[in-house]
Amino acid sequence: AQREDKQRKATIEMGCCGGSNPNDAVSGSEMSQPPLGDPIEQQKSAQLDREIERARKEEEGKVKILLLGAAEGGKSTVFRQMRLLYGSPRSDDDLRMYGVVVRSNIVVAVRKLCSHLRNLGLEHSLDAETAENPDHSGVTFRAAYDELVAHLIDSTAPPAAQDSNGDAKDWVGKSPRAGFAANKHAQQFLQHAEAIRVLWQSKTMQEVWLKRAITNVIDSHKEYLNDITRIADPSYRPTAQDILLARLRTTQVVVERYRIDNVDFEMVDVGGQRSERRKWIDCFDNVDAVIFV
Repeated sequence: AQREDKQRKATIEMGCCGGSNPNDAVSGSEMSQPPLGDPIEQQKSAQLDREIERARKEEEGKVKILLLGAAEGGKSTVFRQMRLLYGSPRSDDDLRMYGVVVRSNIVVAVRKLCSHLRNLGLEHSLDAETAENPDHSGVTFRAAYDELVAHLIDSTAPPAAQDSNGDAKDWVGKSPRAGFAANKHAQQFLQHAEAIRVLWQSKTMQEVWLKRAITNVIDSHKEYLNDITRIADPSYRPTAQDILLARLRTTQVVVERYRIDNVDFEMVDVGGQRSERRKWIDCFDNVDAVIFV
């Protein structure tokens, strides 16, 4: 009886095992395979891959040009010429900044020239010219010189009164981008524009200009000095030539992009001062050409 009971149990167990459907069995490899990812995440990943590939192709097809050279060597002038030829037009904000810079450049140049005139001992020449031309549009050569020295060099005269209405009418006005010093110089220019114009017309100042070598006055700023009336006008807007001649110190890495004959160009301008040269090393990645000015 015990033997029959054991046989009966064995038959039941075998029947249970044999009755299972083999199609319902799951292989070990299928059990270990992770579930499929989220379709949205897969789509985002594919989109990111496409963007990376597009950026890589654009980078390969781009010509990167790096401008290097000593300070005041003309790098920024070349940079601006490229912008004028192939770049987008200047915004009003850009034009106002350059308007302030142009006026500031004039004040800096006049300050150096007046100091040089005094160092050369040519003040007596101004006195002689004044005697020959006692009335020069209401301001004599010597009076113009004394005004500029007192306000721009020695600071012995009280600050000129500011005309708030005049500031409101002046299109250039002030530009935070130009910096505090440039805005201050531009304001001084407007206050003493007539004295600058008169003094520049004197033979003595023209003689000083010919001896300007040790004053570090930029040659191209003569164009500004010859056009004081236009630059002092309240409606003044810098021309392309004014922008090219402007002296604006580069204190950061500036990048412009152009498309010329279906070729993309990227031009990089850096400061030429010794304190700025440590930034050069960061600009050499993927450079195709270096222009040393």
